[in-house]
Amino acid sequence: MKMTFRWYGEGRDSVSLKQIRQIPGMSGLMGLLDEKAAGEVWTYEECKAYVDHVHAAGLECEVIESVNVHEDIKLGLPTRDQYIANYCETIRNLARVGVKVIIYNFMPVLDWLRTDLARVIPEDGSNSLYYDEAELGNMTPLEIVENTAKNSNGFSLPGWEPERLAELEKTLDLYKSVDADKLFENFQYFLDGIIPTCEEVGIKMACHPDDPGWPIFGLPRITHDQAGFDRMVKLHDSPCNTLCLCTGSLGSNVENDIPNMIRHFGEMNRIGCLHVRNIKHLGNDRKFRESSHLSADGDLDMYEIMKAVYDTCPDTYIRPDHGRMIWDEVGRPGYGLYDRALGACYLNGLWEAICKENEQKK
Repeated sequence: MKMTFRWYGEGRDSVSLKQIRQIPGMSGLMGLLDEKAAGEVWTYEECKAYVDHVHAAGLECEVIESVNVHEDIKLGLPTRDQYIANYCETIRNLARVGVKVIIYNFMPVLDWLRTDLARVIPEDGSNSLYYDEAELGNMTPLEIVENTAKNSNGFSLPGWEPERLAELEKTLDLYKSVDADKLFENFQYFLDGIIPTCEEVGIKMACHPDDPGWPIFGLPRITHDQAGFDRMVKLHDSPCNTLCLCTGSLGSNVENDIPNMIRHFGEMNRIGCLHVRNIKHLGNDRKFRESSHLSADGDLDMYEIMKAVYDTCPDTYIRPDHGRMIWDEVGRPGYGLYDRALGACYLNGLWEAICKENEQKK
């Protein structure tokens, strides 16, 4: 297992590479080129400059997140072939600089969604990302976008980049003719276009689940449970066609058994990496907040999650996912330093205990 950290790049993150390097057990990053719009080619020179900068700080960069899939691909528009060709070029360029896994998603328009980016947790006064279906009420997607931008502390958020949402109303209108089956058909077309390139250069594609794990604003969703990912991995019987198992995104749906899902896909060798975080459901299955990583603070059993990883995919990449804002830190919501660093240490502690337990059984 390699413990990693998400980093947005110099000048675009409140956390520095020096700080990340000082977190015990940290091997490297799940990085991204935050300024690149969906559909653009990430040039070899850009990829090399980013990775070289990370290496100079003493960290690895074998996983890249947020090579965003252009909306025209998800919609199945005639322009998708050029965007798929661009994506393949980016895959080749990232492979040339040592990247082994690319994380992406196939969520239409809005990617992840929360109704509050800084809901105070009464027990300790920290704050975290929060979702309550009832709070959506009669809010429109445009109002949600405006609220999210206003409350992001001046940082861009993954999936909510202004250029992606500039023509939101037009894009939403196009999706009126796309149901879940059509979206999945377009998903297959995308994989058909990129998996041969991945096999050629040795890169794994890891699909991130829908977040939250159900349809929102009438938009189709296709990857938020075991059945959805089973359907995806069967499209290409290839070690390059994997998933990014995000425990929090999948855990938003109370029907998902996360340790069991890890074992299921880990035994199939279809987990490219994991985002590990905990969430706390608040009275019903569509109201939750993000908690500390500690099992007792949420509804997910971190020990069982890490044990399932150890048993079925021990060589994977992991990163602590969204953290609370604690100790008066101000940063990109969900992506501060302190609570994610605590999460990494906690997960590493569980991993050490599990390793020693298994050594004693031999």
